[in-house]
Amino acid sequence: MIRLALSGLLAATALLTVAGSAPAQTRHDSNAPIDVSANAIELQDKQRRAVFTGGAVFRQATMTLNADRVTINYTGQVTEGSPQATRIDVAGNVVLTRPDQTARSRFAVYDVKARVVTMIGNVRLTQGANTLNGGRLSIDLDTGRATIDGSGVGGSGTPGAPVTQGNGRVTGRFSAPPRN
Repeated sequence: MIRLALSGLLAATALLTVAGSAPAQTRHDSNAPIDVSANAIELQDKQRRAVFTGGAVFRQATMTLNADRVTINYTGQVTEGSPQATRIDVAGNVVLTRPDQTARSRFAVYDVKARVVTMIGNVRLTQGANTLNGGRLSIDLDTGRATIDGSGVGGSGTPGAPVTQGNGRVTGRFSAPPRN
């Protein structure tokens, strides 16, 4: 098992703040160490990256990320015995879970420096009976703002700006409280 000291890896506390649908949540501990396991790892020191393949599992505090392949780009800096990550690319059967939330997609990118997570391709975000579907989910970990749009690729270059491609649509289903 490899431990990486990263701040804010995929801090999913922002996930269901989309449309204000989430109840108050405990804040994700983005300073907690990240434990990583996979069937195989390839270290590419000259390129400063590590590639985890075969059922990669990342755990940080109460958050878990599962995927087929994860590539971590890192600096030459070491903090508390662990390399500092700058960007994490995730591909294949991406599943991000927290105690009451699950997000699924084909791909994800976490820009550690910008503290932005982008999930791309058949995004499905659920909390209890509430579900949102779209092509791309972007989460700003500093502000907690999350946006979801119908596009799986491309963009206007403006963070959070909705982009649609091929008549992409965002869909959702929310539960209604029972009437007293």
